[in-house]
Amino acid sequence: MAHRTSSPDVIDPVAAPPTGDAWRLRGRGPDRRRLSILFVSHMPASPPRFGAQARMHGLMTQLARRHDLTAVMLVDDAFDIDECRQAMKTYCRDVVLVRNPYGRDGLAKRLLQLRSMVSARSFDRLRVALPDLQRVLDRVLRATRFDIVNLEFPYLAHCDFRQAPAGEPLPRLIVDSHEIAYDLARQFAETGASLGRRLYAGANWRKLRREELAAYDGADGVYLCSIDDERRLHEDLPHARTAVIPNAADIAFYQPRSTDPAPDGRTLVYFGLLSTVPNIDAVMHFVQDIWPGIAARHPDARCKIIGGRPPPSLLALAGPRVELTGFVPDLRPHLAAAAAVVVPLRLGGGTRLKIVEAMAMGKAIVSTSLGAEGIDAKPGRDILIEDDPSSFADAVSRLLAEPDLAARIGGSARELAVDKYAWSAAARALESFYYDILETTPS
Repeated sequence: MAHRTSSPDVIDPVAAPPTGDAWRLRGRGPDRRRLSILFVSHMPASPPRFGAQARMHGLMTQLARRHDLTAVMLVDDAFDIDECRQAMKTYCRDVVLVRNPYGRDGLAKRLLQLRSMVSARSFDRLRVALPDLQRVLDRVLRATRFDIVNLEFPYLAHCDFRQAPAGEPLPRLIVDSHEIAYDLARQFAETGASLGRRLYAGANWRKLRREELAAYDGADGVYLCSIDDERRLHEDLPHARTAVIPNAADIAFYQPRSTDPAPDGRTLVYFGLLSTVPNIDAVMHFVQDIWPGIAARHPDARCKIIGGRPPPSLLALAGPRVELTGFVPDLRPHLAAAAAVVVPLRLGGGTRLKIVEAMAMGKAIVSTSLGAEGIDAKPGRDILIEDDPSSFADAVSRLLAEPDLAARIGGSARELAVDKYAWSAAARALESFYYDILETTPS
């Protein structure tokens, strides 16, 4: 449980980097100068425990090898502020963490959702509307000259980031989309389990759409996880300046190791933060609609669901052959021992980190088309893709019955991860996007 404090936890910034014309770039290529980058987010980047954190952590740790990073981030009750600070200080020049009093589940969240129903602002915006955060941003931005403000997600776009020390150029604002959030919220509105949830999501996604598009429109650049998300954004904002920076994996960390257990030939693994709607829906769909067809053909098969914060609806699925482990500190032994990884997602956006991490571990994966969206994997060679529950069960059963096939697909998946989905390559692409924005956008 996170340690609580009644006030923002702030670490003061250090002295500003060189000013004046020193910010000018020296041209394209390896001689480009070191950048000063402010990362802002409604959640801490490290230690990475789920997909959004893994994306931030992966890109930031790679960028920190060549640039100076400062982080200003909100911290909900679910996080240990001291643990987050220590983890991020290993690669950031400064870490500024601000407690979010609205970042609580349970009754506090429900009351805020009710408040959002009569507000012109979305729940997502109300949840992060903190005057304390703007005061911290004012102080940091006026003390240090930043080349780039990198905003994670659009929810904090109402903050004023266009500030700099007296006489210095203003920073460029670039947003990491992660997903088209309003499109995901629209999906929830159409598939909600109850009428009340559908009505709430129906009202909220329209507010979120207005806020999110305004955030992208007001930024100097937006980067997204997939070509599909880039296309969706351009349908609403054709003029938006965008880049695709795919999700990736730490291929040195996620790799087959001789010390890991061998595949047991019977365990199927799904992993992810189990408090999110896409993951909840995927697990329910798999256990209720797909798993019975697998279990009937393979009496020794087991299903292992890995992830923190599962709701009661998922905990109720546990049984002799279905295990919910909760959060595990190291996924690698669990993935190594698995016969296959399943990704039966029906909701979502962006690209799934669970896919690239499982690929890096050399695992055979069965996914829906949506689950594998944005991943440049060839079906049948690097991954198996099925959308119909019966066909999905058939594909999983085939991997259980043919371990050589599972090993072959897993080996090909590992090669693809190394070739295309390393964080180092993703960070280089983002770095190029930064430079392009700096070179062509007036300050």
